[in-house]
Amino acid sequence: MRSPRRHPLLVPALLCAFAVLAARPTDTTDAADNDGAGSHGATDVGVSAQVARLYEDAAVATRQYEQGRTEAEAQRAQALRAEALLDRERREIAVLHEDLGRIARAQYRSGGGLPLTAQIILAGSPDELMRGQHVFSQTQLAVNNSIDKSRRAESRLAADEAKAAAAWQELEKRNTELADLKRDIESKLEQARWQLQGQADASVAAGACRGAVRLNQPRSAVTSAWLAPVETYALSSGFGSGGARWANRHTGQDFAVPIGTPVRAVGTGRVVKVSCGGAFGIEIVVEHAGGYYTQYAHLAAVTVDQGDRVTPGQWIGQSGTTGNSTGPHLHFEVRVTPEMGSGVDPVPWLSARGVVLG
Repeated sequence: MRSPRRHPLLVPALLCAFAVLAARPTDTTDAADNDGAGSHGATDVGVSAQVARLYEDAAVATRQYEQGRTEAEAQRAQALRAEALLDRERREIAVLHEDLGRIARAQYRSGGGLPLTAQIILAGSPDELMRGQHVFSQTQLAVNNSIDKSRRAESRLAADEAKAAAAWQELEKRNTELADLKRDIESKLEQARWQLQGQADASVAAGACRGAVRLNQPRSAVTSAWLAPVETYALSSGFGSGGARWANRHTGQDFAVPIGTPVRAVGTGRVVKVSCGGAFGIEIVVEHAGGYYTQYAHLAAVTVDQGDRVTPGQWIGQSGTTGNSTGPHLHFEVRVTPEMGSGVDPVPWLSARGVVLG
């Protein structure tokens, strides 16, 4: 597994990127000035732009956090391997110490430590003297080798202990910083989301839409003719399901998403309706070729006007919980007329166009 020490600049770079994201100003003056709207409209545009920007920042923060977490897991594995190495080296040193003791005892019993003069006097023949010298030399060599191995092992042990301690400290520091920065961005996003929802609720209560919010959309990489109305979601109430909130059966497919999630046109079409109020709250209806219409309801803001042409993946609004809604989600319908009551099940309709929801 790749050691994180081979890329010492990666962690500081990630943390700097997080710091930039976390420190981005929440003042909406620039967005309002660019839009050129009046003071109330400028504030509305600013909050929508702020939510969109923080939504993207949060997505970047999440990707960087996950990347950092993956690297932290690799570092954790490295630290665990270092700990295992320490245990093995401790056992090896213990064995070496036992070997040294055994050699020393053998020398004592065999007389291997006698002076050369005494060995010459006591030797019965030159051959016996040579054999004694050979044993003595081999013994001394074994002792010296064992001492050297023990010293090298102890040196490695000390270095590995320091390395393991540093790895654990760096791991804990990185995890804490990544989590704190991600949490800070998400906190700012949550506050901005509910501010946006408050403005949407006021519009619905007044029965007057605020008008299109022109957001700077990311460059589209969409190549498909059809796609899901939101990028990341959890499916909730489906077409035809029952519930106390509906007079008969549920007429669309719900996508559970946070407030402010960019809502996308599922295909090429023309906006035929933008309205506020009623059970659907803020809603958009888009006409597509082939006599089909798609509806996007319970929005917090719209980014298109009636009559606009839209392309697959284009942001047409931001999700919310306006109208008859018990929580943040997108209500999506496919109809054969612009009006309610002509809906078809969106799931097989999208599936027939290559979009599998799940």
